[in-house]
Amino acid sequence: MMDQGVIVKVSGPLVVADEMSKARMYDVVRVGEQRLVGEIIELHGNMASIQVYEETSGIGPGEPVYLTGQPLSVELGPGLIESIYDGIQRPLDVIQRKVGDFLLRGVDAPSLPREKRWMFKPLRKSGDKVTGGDIIGEVPETELVTQKIMVPPGLSGEIVSIEEGSFTVEETVCVIRDGEGNSHDIAMLQRWPVRIPRPYKKKLVPLEPLITGQRVIDTFFPVGKGGTACVPGPFGSGKTVIQHQLAKWADADVIIDGGCGERGNEMTDVLMEFPELLDPRSGKPLMERTVLIANTSNMPVAAREASVYTGVTLGEYFRDMGYEVALMADSTSRWAEAMREISGRLEEMPGEEGYPAYLGTRIAEFYERSGRVVCESSEERMGSLTTIGAVSPPGGDLSDPVVQATLRVVKVFWSLEDKLAYQRHFPAISWLNSYSLYHDNLMDYFREEVHEDFVELRQKAIRLLQQEAELSEIVKLVGVDALSPSDRLILETSRSLREDFLHQNAFHEIDTYCSLKKCHLLLRLIMTLHEKSEQLLHEGVSFKEIQGMRVRESIARARYVGEHSLDKMEEMQDEIEKEVRRLTDEGE
Repeated sequence: MMDQGVIVKVSGPLVVADEMSKARMYDVVRVGEQRLVGEIIELHGNMASIQVYEETSGIGPGEPVYLTGQPLSVELGPGLIESIYDGIQRPLDVIQRKVGDFLLRGVDAPSLPREKRWMFKPLRKSGDKVTGGDIIGEVPETELVTQKIMVPPGLSGEIVSIEEGSFTVEETVCVIRDGEGNSHDIAMLQRWPVRIPRPYKKKLVPLEPLITGQRVIDTFFPVGKGGTACVPGPFGSGKTVIQHQLAKWADADVIIDGGCGERGNEMTDVLMEFPELLDPRSGKPLMERTVLIANTSNMPVAAREASVYTGVTLGEYFRDMGYEVALMADSTSRWAEAMREISGRLEEMPGEEGYPAYLGTRIAEFYERSGRVVCESSEERMGSLTTIGAVSPPGGDLSDPVVQATLRVVKVFWSLEDKLAYQRHFPAISWLNSYSLYHDNLMDYFREEVHEDFVELRQKAIRLLQQEAELSEIVKLVGVDALSPSDRLILETSRSLREDFLHQNAFHEIDTYCSLKKCHLLLRLIMTLHEKSEQLLHEGVSFKEIQGMRVRESIARARYVGEHSLDKMEEMQDEIEKEVRRLTDEGE
């Protein structure tokens, strides 16, 4: 018989149970007659405090609590890609077919399909010595992702038997005999506790950028593969649009898109859009490399914590296969709010603004699970997990404890401004407040893979935008006509940088994605025109004539040049030279 306790108190998502002497911290329990999923978060003698991941209304003292003896874990194996889960990894599409459109309490379904057969191809043979993390075979899950079947961490020995063929995830595909002579049956399905990071050999410095196709990010504030980024901003400033853009176009092998307390219609947009969108590298549907975790705002608050840990554990699993993984967490503020509610019900001493004192530690633990690593394996293999978290501070207040705790651990800060969003400037990332601490690490990549002058062009452009901010204060006082021609040229070039380079239309079929090569060519056009215009000013050409150059219209339309027609942007360089010669000749 399963060990059980008895409920003595119910306080929203928190349930207190007695007779729990055999319970352990972070074990999963089933609460009440409906067997709701819960997790033990505090123990005092025989009393256990349980956060319940489902609605607790109608449950009362006297009902049983069933102990499972297992920590909160996720199922790992073939069938993850193209799935949509809730926070505790229940497959929502399977549950919908089972109970209808509304998620009933206590309903359960296996995370990975048990009856589906997968084609397993061995990469090792009988007699081979293997250790934890070694790849013993592979399964072609989708056209974009091949699932690698690995030896579970902590197990090593000799392969006794391994078979090729069609198997379900629970059937044995390999038998390993360890050093003590014990045999272990290896199936394609493995389980891993979500609160324990998966092991790796060594963490490395990110040396390659995660190319997102967004000019303001890739050019000015890049994030390295295996890095961490934070996107704070007020309501309506475009956090979710940016997260979706990154999920669509980032050059990661696998995308984990985790909605943590977000509105249901936003997850619906992803579900509707992703199957129709094509991956720019392969031409296949984006869903073939995506896992969705839908934890919406009307779901119980405690499940937000589970969704964050579920997402990062799935990311680590694909990282261990040697893939480049990107995890989108939208938004960690909702997770922090859930922590605040549970902490309040546990009657813990509150920290700043009522958040628990351990808020910063929990956020740091989450982001520190990202990284570019040498995987746990006998063969050399590297993978990366890049974490990008959206934060929703009340009123866009960046002094909010969640924002400050996040900024202490992440290396990239994309500051969203509602002022830019109201001006219809998207992405609404402030080029004055944002920063990236990966510039030095990525400099060699940009110079070798893009162009040797890319870094210098970027620095000059940022300097111009900072000068524009200073000049705009003067313009407010004395008007633009009082400025010198050289200052007016700075304003003109900065306007071009803002409108023609930093502004990007997420809904335009060409402008939604911009390669690094196109970023460089477009930036070079704008900066070349600026330098040539400075020369013309020195030669006595009037600012009005420089401002009226026809090539400015061509540059304004350059962002709509397709990736296969970039030679047209080279032709615009010649157009600039012709215009400059014409004005020089007229001046003489």
